[in-house]
Amino acid sequence: MADPKGFLKHTERELPERRPVDLRIMDWKEVYESTTLPEDDLKTQASRCMGCGIPFCHQGCPLGNIIPEWNDLVHRGRWDAAVDRLHATNNFPEFTGRLCPAPCEGSCVLGINQPAVTIKQIEVEIAEKAWEDGPMDPVIPSFRTGQSVAVVGSGPAGLAAAQQLTRAGHSVTVFERDDRIGGLMRYGIPEFKMEKEIIDRRLAQMEAEGTVFRAGVNVGKDITASQLRGEFDAVVLCGGATMRRDLPVPGRELDGIHQAMDYLPLANKAAVGDPVVDSDGLPEIHARDKHVIIIGGGDTGADCLGTATRQGAKSVKSFEIMPRPPATRAASTPWPVYPLMFRTASAHEENGERVYSVSTAEFLGEGGHVTALKGSEVKMVDGRFEPVPGTDFEYPADLVLLAMGFTGAQKTGLCSDLGVDFSDRGNVDRDDTYATNVDGVFVAGDMGRGQSLIVWAIAEGRAAAASVDRFLMGETALPSPVRPTDVAQR
Repeated sequence: MADPKGFLKHTERELPERRPVDLRIMDWKEVYESTTLPEDDLKTQASRCMGCGIPFCHQGCPLGNIIPEWNDLVHRGRWDAAVDRLHATNNFPEFTGRLCPAPCEGSCVLGINQPAVTIKQIEVEIAEKAWEDGPMDPVIPSFRTGQSVAVVGSGPAGLAAAQQLTRAGHSVTVFERDDRIGGLMRYGIPEFKMEKEIIDRRLAQMEAEGTVFRAGVNVGKDITASQLRGEFDAVVLCGGATMRRDLPVPGRELDGIHQAMDYLPLANKAAVGDPVVDSDGLPEIHARDKHVIIIGGGDTGADCLGTATRQGAKSVKSFEIMPRPPATRAASTPWPVYPLMFRTASAHEENGERVYSVSTAEFLGEGGHVTALKGSEVKMVDGRFEPVPGTDFEYPADLVLLAMGFTGAQKTGLCSDLGVDFSDRGNVDRDDTYATNVDGVFVAGDMGRGQSLIVWAIAEGRAAAASVDRFLMGETALPSPVRPTDVAQR
């Protein structure tokens, strides 16, 4: 602890400035003027870490990041040691430092009566400093085991598992059915939250280490389950929770009503210049000059909001069936639990109206295309949402985006062909070692856990890799940060 009185001398959080709204909505670049703070300011922020005897930030982070240690190292200016300490628990801090909602900060002891330490910002700055000092050196395994592993899915869980297993000396091939590697980080996360060159530079490091990537391959169709089992000694399923929650109300069949994950990938491809445009030069699903309603108030809904704003939507409303959270930590989520509270993403600063405690009753249309949405306010009665009499409304809607989350993994295709069991939650079932009921087949991330956070995906990818290594070699030196039964699902 470099400055034991730092938290007393410096009581304010300092974060990078976001670009002015009227400027940033004109492009797809990240919203910040710079993702980094001046080094002296960052050292000051790091000095606010109290070096707690019991660092509850560890409890808040599924990866087990050793946060006080790298805060101290940053404060001392020991950047090389800081990145080594960070990489000891997290393969991709440049991803989590941008995309994680930072449950560690919700568990920060300083956060009980002061603004929490800027853990997430310090994390991303350590990573960026390492990249700025030169390309991140690949970690080449000292020997090859002769064992081969197929990783199906290239999101954060799949990439973490692949990197760990490659570094352990196995021959690893990552399969991705989309045309590029990255999973939801590639096509679900907009450029203004994370520019895709951030992914590409890490993939280059992984390729230099020996990981093989095969994009545009739908495993279960282009390669059968039996072929996969025949060619590889172990399989890790990291395909995510891809079954989207739908809204079965009258008018759902109308044109102009789309799942968020049909809309966002097209926008992301267009943003980087991929040819996904129609005769008007726009992506097939586009918000220009339209009244847009987003159903779902989570991160995906905010991503849709920021995207629709940049596409030139006429108006945007975001619906959420739950009540508006309180301005400060809700009593139902006391410290050190991740706090339920009202949050404002960068997209919410830019445009739109957030409407809480509402439910959709019907879509209206003309000529087969949606034109309006009818609904009402709701309240909880005996555990169910019930309409509030006299609160019916109708809003114009030319484009409706469903961002209501996911219900589990895809059962047809690869999973059914492999014969893996499913839990009653719709996820691929696994034991404490991430092993499915099929010998040599493991599962990590949302595919086995259900829809969750990027830090859980990376943690499970790392843990599953350790189990695969043990399965292949009889023992493992790879870390195993979490098990499925360690904590309740989030």
